[in-house]
Amino acid sequence: MLFALLPLGLAHGAGKVVQLELEGPLGVATSEYVIAGIQTANEQQAQLVILRMDTPGGLVEPMRDIIRSILGSDVPVATYVAPGGARADSAGTYILLASHIAAMAPTTHLGAATPVSLGGDDSTSPFSPGKPAPDFATDSPDEQQPDDDTANPDSSDEAEAPEQPEPDTAMGRKVLNDAIAYIRGLAETHGRNADWAERAVRDAATLTATEALEQNVIDLIAEDRDALLEQVNGMELTVNNNPMTVDTTDVVVENIEPSWRLKFLGTIANPQVALLLMIVGIYGLMFEGWNPGAVVPGVVGVVCLLLAAYALQIIPVNYAGLALILVGLVLIVAEAFAPSFGALGLGGIVAFIFGAIMTFDSGVPGFGISITFVISFGLIAGLLLLWMVTYLVKLRKRGAVSGEESILNSVAVAMESFTGQGRVWLEGEAWQASSNVAIQKDQKLKVRAIDGLELQVEPLDPTPHKS
Repeated sequence: MLFALLPLGLAHGAGKVVQLELEGPLGVATSEYVIAGIQTANEQQAQLVILRMDTPGGLVEPMRDIIRSILGSDVPVATYVAPGGARADSAGTYILLASHIAAMAPTTHLGAATPVSLGGDDSTSPFSPGKPAPDFATDSPDEQQPDDDTANPDSSDEAEAPEQPEPDTAMGRKVLNDAIAYIRGLAETHGRNADWAERAVRDAATLTATEALEQNVIDLIAEDRDALLEQVNGMELTVNNNPMTVDTTDVVVENIEPSWRLKFLGTIANPQVALLLMIVGIYGLMFEGWNPGAVVPGVVGVVCLLLAAYALQIIPVNYAGLALILVGLVLIVAEAFAPSFGALGLGGIVAFIFGAIMTFDSGVPGFGISITFVISFGLIAGLLLLWMVTYLVKLRKRGAVSGEESILNSVAVAMESFTGQGRVWLEGEAWQASSNVAIQKDQKLKVRAIDGLELQVEPLDPTPHKS
């Protein structure tokens, strides 16, 4: 009978806490890792899930997937923004507000949850920290000046928040209202400050950990994980519509690391890596075309192109920029097949650089392209192009090195004295030759014409060479 009187939370796994790490930009691989970790905690009936977070934001769909997993979990999720200096910007703010327990370490911050799509992208665009659209309008007149009894005089964000213009398109207003309703719903679910949550979307407002605690945006501030476990011990929560009490007495913390598959997917879902895969893939197919049957370049090229296609599927890209990249690579390849002394290659390099900058200039943290990387590629490609043009110029000055053209006007040496027909030595081979004048042995001869396999020669020097 005594067991029936225990809180429901005590029925969870005896002293088991699962810790997950969410660092860097939020993408598909990160989402799969967090969702799998929460599912593992539910299967093991853990007492608590700690999601330690330090993210600048990321993609909207993976964010929503994580939030759905948190809201549907039977194990409470404590999102902990740590260590000191960490942030929960953009999509991280949504995840923090959706969690059953919202905690932050000192010197951390959250906020700036304005959708990038308000700046002109489509409605499925991701979120970016601190990037309110330039065509935003201010709040409505009755929202610009809050009543004195609701305003917090200690909040500089609220008092000095810049006025933002309203979206001037129906799609912009739709995205704005959807984001506001979503984040308000998450905040209200756990009794947190929904008004500030709206300002995080509308005005890209941010808060420090201390300010967030004062304004009821988070539940607690903890120096470290041990302090977090101590503070949440005995906390009463409603988890998946069921009341429970958290018990972190003598718990064992299990850190769940991403699998090798998720680490691999996270690596290739990087703009620089995706671009390199695309380059290697195209050049691999090009080398296979130059050397049919080599197999290895073709196989490597196809695999790299397929991996690049996967990466581009989950990375926010501008398709006009992607088209420029492809055009640039085609022009660079065309320079190798149809030399234009740099015209095609130079145009290809310029198209590639501008295309790379445009393709990944999405404003999504962690999914942009490094200017240093693009410039480095341009310099390397330019040096290779310069070498190619210089080499072609030397070849042209050198003239033909094979075929009939390479033999005409070359110098041969008579292997015997003859009048009419005889044998001469040319480029390491003995040739049949004919001459209208008498030829002496070892005399240098000039090839004037070729008749089948017979050379027509004449003396280069009227004086024969004496050995």
